[in-house]
Amino acid sequence: MSAMKRESASQPSGSPWREPIVWLMIVLVAASVLGSVQLLRVSLRDGPVDAVADEVRRTGQAQMADLGPDERAAAAGLAAIVRVDRASSALEVLAVSGPLDRTAPLRLHLRHPLRAAEDLSVQLAPGERGWRVSMALPQDHDWLLQLSPGDGSWRLLGRLPKGQLAAHLAPAVLHHDAVSDDAASSASAHP
Repeated sequence: MSAMKRESASQPSGSPWREPIVWLMIVLVAASVLGSVQLLRVSLRDGPVDAVADEVRRTGQAQMADLGPDERAAAAGLAAIVRVDRASSALEVLAVSGPLDRTAPLRLHLRHPLRAAEDLSVQLAPGERGWRVSMALPQDHDWLLQLSPGDGSWRLLGRLPKGQLAAHLAPAVLHHDAVSDDAASSASAHP
């Protein structure tokens, strides 16, 4: 009787489809095929996902953007607020700091975070409190903001999150003196 038990134990027990390891291998292969197809679909979509609106110079493998307008804005201490006025369907720019020419028009670039086809560029006319343009701004997604004068001599950047009605605009870089002052104040605070 014990020989009979040994013989039945050495024989395979039924179909290979009843083995969990077979199903595990099938699921892993299917998941990798589906993941590859999805990755291919995403990579073949229209338009680049990493588009940059700035002029970029490529040197070797390094990409360098012109930060001159940001540095000039930081040196002048420029800052502003963009406000969406839903009641009158308008955009307003209010100066916060710095010597902004209140008689000259400004250009505001509103960039969609993903789709360049939805980017907007408007010219704001000077007014009593700041600069203004009549337009209804879609609020169903975030906007990347860039404010500059007509000659592009300086630039302020900001982000208007979905549904928000105002955003702070500031230079993309810190001014050298501001960095030095912060370092000096933190050094004096911690002797």
